Amino acid sequence: MQNKPGLLVVISAPSGGGKTTVIREILKSGDDLFQYSVSATTRKPRGHEKDGVDYYFISEEEFQRRVEAGDFIEWAKVHGHYYGTPRQPIDEAIARGKIIFLDIDVQGGLEVKKQYGDDALLIFIMPPSMEELEKRLRGRKTDSEAEIAKRLAAVPVEIEKSRFYDAVVVNNDLQETVKKVREIVYKTYQAKAGGLKAHD
Repeated sequence: MQNKPGLLVVISAPSGGGKTTVIREILKSGDDLFQYSVSATTRKPRGHEKDGVDYYFISEEEFQRRVEAGDFIEWAKVHGHYYGTPRQPIDEAIARGKIIFLDIDVQGGLEVKKQYGDDALLIFIMPPSMEELEKRLRGRKTDSEAEIAKRLAAVPVEIEKSRFYDAVVVNNDLQETVKKVREIVYKTYQAKAGGLKAHD
């Protein structure tokens, strides 16, 4: 085994909980250990989203073909659309000792943990309150009322499953949340590399 085995970091949160923003802020630090895993989805791009940067936007037929080929670590139907995590970039990043971030839901996160065990760190970003979460979802102005209702209805289940995660961080203040998540990631990575003990 190499000296610096990589780490797969799953960041999950309810819709509007800020997981994508937290990852984006962490990646801005420019640490070349960090890498982002781009998921595939059958939903349409939102706002300024770019294919191959935010997601790989593919058809349902193409998605099913990749499922059958075993190209995804995990995949799920979430809020009426398919999402999947391509396996190859993740295995390559771990082999190269990188820290690779995944922005996926709890269902996918638990599947990743099952497959990758100690190579995966699961962090759940908890919204400060349901009111705040609803305000953020409406503030995005990307979802219909029906879509918002569907996303809010899923929140209790997501929060319940967060107890299986390695860490839960309440997102009251973005910069504070980013700092906490980064500390958890570095500490776990160093412990894996034989530095600090995981529970120091």
